[in-house]
Amino acid sequence: EEQAFIDGPVEVVCSMLDDWEATHELTDLPQDVWQYLKDNKFFAMIIKKEYGGLEFSAFAQSCVLQKLTSKSTLLSSIVGVPNSLGPGELLQHYGTEDQKNHYLPRLASGQEIPCFALTSPEAGSDASSIPDYGVVCKGQWNGEEVVGVSLTWNKRYITLAPVATVLGLAFKLQDPDGLLSDVKEPGITCALIPTDTPGVEIGRRHFPLNVPFQNGPTRGKDIFVPLDYIIGGPEMAGQGWRMLVECLSVGRAITLPSNSAGGIKMIAVATGAYSRIRRQFRLPIGKMEGVEESMAKLAGYAYSSDAAVSMSTGAVDLGEKPSVVSAIIKYHLTEQMRDSTIHAMDVLGGKGIMLGPNNYLGRGYQGAPIAITVEGANILTRNMIIYGQGAIRCHPFVLTELGACEIEDREEALNVFDKALMGHIGFTMSNLVRTKWLALTGARFTSVPYKDETAEFYRIASRFSASLALMSDISMAVFGGSLKRKERISARLGDLLSYLYLVSATLKRYNDEGRKKEDFALVQWSCQDHLYHCQRALADLINNMPSAPLRGVLKVLLFPFGRPVRKPTDKLEHKLAQLLQVPSETRNRLASYVYLTNEPLNLVGRQEQTLKDVLEVEPLFERVCKEKGVKLPFFQLDKVAQMGLEAGILSQAEADKLAAVEKARLDVINVDDFDPADLLAGKAARNSKAKSKKADAA
Repeated sequence: EEQAFIDGPVEVVCSMLDDWEATHELTDLPQDVWQYLKDNKFFAMIIKKEYGGLEFSAFAQSCVLQKLTSKSTLLSSIVGVPNSLGPGELLQHYGTEDQKNHYLPRLASGQEIPCFALTSPEAGSDASSIPDYGVVCKGQWNGEEVVGVSLTWNKRYITLAPVATVLGLAFKLQDPDGLLSDVKEPGITCALIPTDTPGVEIGRRHFPLNVPFQNGPTRGKDIFVPLDYIIGGPEMAGQGWRMLVECLSVGRAITLPSNSAGGIKMIAVATGAYSRIRRQFRLPIGKMEGVEESMAKLAGYAYSSDAAVSMSTGAVDLGEKPSVVSAIIKYHLTEQMRDSTIHAMDVLGGKGIMLGPNNYLGRGYQGAPIAITVEGANILTRNMIIYGQGAIRCHPFVLTELGACEIEDREEALNVFDKALMGHIGFTMSNLVRTKWLALTGARFTSVPYKDETAEFYRIASRFSASLALMSDISMAVFGGSLKRKERISARLGDLLSYLYLVSATLKRYNDEGRKKEDFALVQWSCQDHLYHCQRALADLINNMPSAPLRGVLKVLLFPFGRPVRKPTDKLEHKLAQLLQVPSETRNRLASYVYLTNEPLNLVGRQEQTLKDVLEVEPLFERVCKEKGVKLPFFQLDKVAQMGLEAGILSQAEADKLAAVEKARLDVINVDDFDPADLLAGKAARNSKAKSKKADAA
């Protein structure tokens, strides 16, 4: 069922969309695309079947979003948000039966378009400090006096807000008269507000970096709604932050990482094809070593990002709520996506900077900072969240030690704390011994699951894992409670944790796919790159310890014979770059769930076909050159075809094929140009049309 959806409706909607028309002319999806998304329940992937939804697995959602992203970031953004943190997710977990029965079928059918308003001008990354408020009071509702909430809010950056019919709203609830309970300030609460409620302001739009998905502000002042608008009813008053945190970890593990992985894979495959088709200095630019350096990174990122998404969505499907993992892959995959657009732009050159229907990279390049910023800005995520959450959640004793401080019975608290502390000390000492042993032996005696080329990566990962555990305890001891304010120390510890996770995901993918030898170059590059970053983070961490003697001891302890990991070699990067330029089973696996259908509105799909055609006719071109005794440049292939036909070197069919490829080749390398009037947008375009009508009337 899930695969049928990907092969059916997802393919269809990709074929329907002209991304240039949507982003430049309409600044929105066309109405027929909007309707198709609603009719085929694209907004209902997370809604259970009993309410009319699709109830897809997290992995299936990821595959859908990857394919949509490979066609249009505008399309995937609009589909992704309702299937992430929003009214649908919150209702299913916390809504009353009446709320579920009313809203979920309407959300599933597309009758209702949801948005969720959390971010305020004064509360961005620090979302818990929202100034928006609701006061419990009595008021008139449908002609009767009832207890409700008077809401005032001013939100921004809210995706789908301009077109939403139901608004999920986070606000701080106040109960000064004790109408709900004795608690005067219950705290953050979530409610569902129909946007046709008098006083609700929606409709205005932000314009996020030329990726014009529906996003904008919403406001309301002193709007009275009944208590049953609170998600979960009055009983869930003040529980909003817990609701958001629990659901955010799931959504953040799927939407943005999947969009990033899909984008990276599309960029890798498309740029590989372009670099083989495009020639300068009489050879494909993909054979130039400078270009190969960028291409190798695209291939490696494509493999490891897909591996990370697959492992993380698998965890969600097993019922986990991976808050630390979701932060890791949100940060690293969006960063890899940004790096990929930069590397691809370097390869494409002028082709990449000229916007138009013939540019597959420009909008993604412009919009890369969007994913970096939303759902936890990356600078915050790296410096505070990844290790800040992971240090406590993943440590076997710290959480127990902190919990002991909350126990009211002093004797019991001391017993619990003492037991945890002794365990903590023993844990630290064992890590110290293990780290020293692994460093001295190069982890050569460490048990590994496979005795092949991957064994080295398992061993080094084990060594750095022990180093991470030891450095965590040392950092806690050295910095104490100020560690949370030492953001750059926290960031480096988080980098260690993150890259070890990415290595694990890469090795797991290799194993899950049957340990195919032809894929090993991708595994090797990914593991070497990630482990090199681990090593650098560890070295930087040591160099920033406050005590010189401590730095000296740690260097000898962790790197007694120098740093063991080297960057991927030029030879390996040559392999990866060439892999992207020639169709193969490995390349096909790398391009899984990328929209490559050869149809008029899919530039990447047409370019992929041109790559195959160019490779097919190159022997014909070389035959003509050899027989004629000349070395011709690989252009004006129609003339070369005619030359070969007249000399009897080529058959008519071969000449026709060579001539046809020339047109397709030019379509790939050419850039768009416009009549100046076609570049007018928005107000200027409307004014221009109005002037034209007046002139025609005159």
